[in-house]
Amino acid sequence: MRAITTSRAAHFSIGELSKHSGVNIETIRYYERIKMLPAPPRTASGRRVYGPAEKRTLAFIRRSRDLGFTLKEVRALMALGGPERASCADVHKIASAHLASVRSKLSDLVKLESILAETVAQCANGASPDCPVLDILDAGRPSD
Repeated sequence: MRAITTSRAAHFSIGELSKHSGVNIETIRYYERIKMLPAPPRTASGRRVYGPAEKRTLAFIRRSRDLGFTLKEVRALMALGGPERASCADVHKIASAHLASVRSKLSDLVKLESILAETVAQCANGASPDCPVLDILDAGRPSD
């Protein structure tokens, strides 16, 4: 663990990093534990101190997660050398696989929307014990 003694202008605490990035403090610590975010240097009193590199890495992780990439996929993207050194061909493989997964989920959601819309339309909106919505939710419900 190295202690930091440089100007405070280029460095900030975990709380400041959290505010700047929108990532919860516990999530930042988690990313450090799983080695997605490098362990930061510490002050003489032991406080974590982050700089622009850690902020950029965290922003990359957060944006990747916002786009639905798994931690495994984000780790693979980062292992390629980061935004400035990764080959587009290598990134293309990971992104294409993710795109296929997103498209599959979208297809499943469209089917789900159709089933729910049809079932809700059949609902009597009354106090009847026969309810199509409950019927599809409760597979063990006796039918007449």
